[in-house]
Amino acid sequence: MDILHRSPCRRTRRLVNMTSDSSIDALDARLIALLGDEPRIGVLECSRRLGVARGTVQARMDKLAARGVIRGYGPEVDPAALGYPVMAFVTLELRQAVGHDSVARNLARVPEVLEAHTVTGTGDMLCRIVARTNAGLQGVIDRVLACEGVLRASTVIALAEQIPHRTLPLVADAAGLKRR
Repeated sequence: MDILHRSPCRRTRRLVNMTSDSSIDALDARLIALLGDEPRIGVLECSRRLGVARGTVQARMDKLAARGVIRGYGPEVDPAALGYPVMAFVTLELRQAVGHDSVARNLARVPEVLEAHTVTGTGDMLCRIVARTNAGLQGVIDRVLACEGVLRASTVIALAEQIPHRTLPLVADAAGLKRR
């Protein structure tokens, strides 16, 4: 069954075959870990370090990208280093008649909204937002509340990051590798 998959970049869309094998092996896991550690490494250097042919690395990268396992090769940007040290999680309650997609389109116009997820529970949508200051956070929340379809917001300010965003433990588990 093919479905339309939207990557984090709204302009990029591709078909992903949902019936394809979703497993990865140890070589895939090692390749993903290497690319995670050194995202600017070239295919030739990957092949040298992994001890496999260049064509094997390229084929694996292409396959992983086509399946949506690898979603991008862009730089990871730290909002705090850009002058946005305040991070918060905002749970939104939405007017049901407006719809999640419409609200998401409006939220995407607020640069400080880093991500938004439809959720279950007391709220309808969970957003991760950043701001330059606590006072600036209030301004961001006000712009979020001004989005059509948003009824109210409940905000939790993040004090410190204890575990950064990570996926390599999932890669190791999916490949059947033992955890470190």
